[in-house]
Amino acid sequence: MIKLIFYGILFYLLYKLIFDFIIPVSKASNQIKKNIRDAQSRQQQFYEQQQRQQQQTQQAAQPKAASSDSEYIDFEEVKEKEV
Repeated sequence: MIKLIFYGILFYLLYKLIFDFIIPVSKASNQIKKNIRDAQSRQQQFYEQQQRQQQQTQQAAQPKAASSDSEYIDFEEVKEKEV
């Protein structure tokens, strides 16, 4: 009879440990991991967006180089014109 009561109390304590402590802790840790992954994902997206904006700003700020050969004057031509 005492063994039965002892095993009953032991089973109850084991049940309480599993369902009141281990499972909630497991769920909480999974939720925390998910939140961390989501935050890292949002941070990565924000970083990539900032990089794109910075590249667009730099491209817009760069002056367009004139590539026409008509504006280029050879050194000899300038020298001849001065004499």
